[in-house]
Order: sequence, then C-alpha cells, then structure tokens
Amino acid sequence: MEYRVLGKTGLKVSRMGFGGIPIQRIDAKGTKELMHRLVEEGVNYIDTARGYTVSEEYLGYALEGIRDRFILATKSMARSRDAMAADIEKSLHNLKTDYIDLYQVHNPSMEQLDAVIGQNGALEALMEAKAAGRIGHIGLTAHSAAVFERALELDWVETIMFPYNIVENQGEALIRRCTEKNVGFIAMKPLAGGAIEDASLALRYVCANPDVTVAIPGMADPKELEQNLAACSSESPLTEEELQRMEQVKKELGSNFCRRCNYCAPCTVGISIPNVFLFAGYLERYNLEGWARDRYQTLKAKASDCVECGDCETRCPYHLPIREMMKKCAKEFGI
Repeated sequence: MEYRVLGKTGLKVSRMGFGGIPIQRIDAKGTKELMHRLVEEGVNYIDTARGYTVSEEYLGYALEGIRDRFILATKSMARSRDAMAADIEKSLHNLKTDYIDLYQVHNPSMEQLDAVIGQNGALEALMEAKAAGRIGHIGLTAHSAAVFERALELDWVETIMFPYNIVENQGEALIRRCTEKNVGFIAMKPLAGGAIEDASLALRYVCANPDVTVAIPGMADPKELEQNLAACSSESPLTEEELQRMEQVKKELGSNFCRRCNYCAPCTVGISIPNVFLFAGYLERYNLEGWARDRYQTLKAKASDCVECGDCETRCPYHLPIREMMKKCAKEFGI
C-alpha cells in the first residue's frame, strides 16, 4: 500500500481510503469484518459523516480494539457553534473514541460558509474542540467549484474533499492548487456515485493524478475491497487502451451526467438543480432509497416545481437536457 502525507495535517494516509456511505445498507457485523480486512490490507483512512444515518455507529462498533490503526474522518452539516459542538460530541459517542483525526464542514454553500466562519459559527466549535484535543484537524467538503476555490484561501482548512472522476474533472486546476498550498486533497465519488461501472478503470484514472492524496471509494463488500485495492495499488502508467476506454465512458455519460458545476444557477423557481441530480444518483445507484428520499425532502423546491423555462439549459456547459432530467427526477421521487 502506498501512503501519502495529507497536506498540512502531517497525517500519513493510505492512497486508498474507505468511503462510509454504503455501509448503511449492510449491518454492524459486516462492517466489523470489513474493518479487520482493511487492517490486513494496510488501508488506514476511514471517511464517514453525521448525515450517513447508522454509519458512525456501525464504525464505532467495528473499530473497537483497532481504533489506533486508523485515521478517522467524519463531517457535519451544522453551521452554528452550538449545533457543531453537539455534533462533535455525538460523533465521538457514536464512534466510541475520545478523538477524531479530521472533522469536516460538510458541503456548505457560499452563504452557509459565511455562517460557519461568522460570529457563533460552526468554526468556533471546531477550533475549541481542536484546542481541547477532541479533534485533530479541520477540513471542508464541497460539490461546488466556487466553494472549493474559496476554501483554498481559508487558513483553517487543512483538507478539501471534492468529486473527482472520469466524468467530473472540473476541479483539476483547483486540485493542483491544493498541492501548491499543502492542502490535503480527498477525492470523493471516484466512481461518479456508481455511474461508472468499471470500478478498476475509474480508480486507475483518479490515482494517476499525483495531486490526489487519497481516494475514498464507497465499499460494503469484501469483493469490492479486493477490486479497489488492486486498482489503487497498481503503479503502472495508464495504457493507450485504458485512455480510450476512459474517453468512451465520458461520451456515454457526458450527455446526461451532472458535474455539479452549478453554472445552471440561478433557477427561476429556486430549484437546487445539482442537488436534485445528486440525490437522484443516490436513489438510482447506491441502493439507499430511504436516505435519498429523506435528503430530497430537505430541498425547498422540488423537481416537480420546474416551470420548463429552459434558462438553466442555456447556461449548462455540458448541454444537459435539464428539463427532461427534472421530469424524470420528479417521477422517481413522486414530487
């Protein structure tokens, strides 16, 4: 297993980490078996979140006796000081640990980031927990390139997590800046949320980028672990045949795949178009229907609110048929 230093945190992490979203669909016993396999294979980075329902609790059970073998990262959607302080304590309780190596601000919008860093914002609670030794380092996750770019200018941000895969490479220049600024880069959704069926090819693409510190494919099965390990451990350069296959994947998914660049905004009726497509991806590909529907319900404007004005399509750099995609999402979610 190859190891990299996670930016200014100084933490030494395995090139492939463990993404904790899919364990919501197995059980605590299965999670424990996976964690022990990770130890055997030298994988030492685990990603989870307060929002992943039972993920933290399953991991807490699974890591008993082997907690010190892992660098543990979680994240919270809290934006205020009190809410973040409560979430940090809940994470510590769920994970059955007295410290968390990396605690991240989970996917804030530009406006929410203002709240996080403002008076009585979540950053105050994070800094207090860090000073007390309850958390080791602070990071940020994003789906928006604008938030990614802004995060690079914030001194307290030690790591950034952002989607990066064969069809979502809009952040490549910013990922390069992470290296220049010694900010650890964590590649989420290396398989584009399951849209890329060839996992080995997808991970080979991500790991071929030297600016990626760690990739975190979601796994819930030992067979997935073995396949992902083989792809991430290979040191051979990409072949011409692999490059051609990658181009084919781009062509196949390019006509109907949202990169979440948010250039489509603002929507006439206030729909968060990238988030609708994000939650639809969880519904269609992650086998997490209940969780996807719950997250979709948090949106103020739903896919069915689309008035088909088409303004968003004129701004989409990938020429997606957003109106037709919205109809499909409204049908799938029933609203």
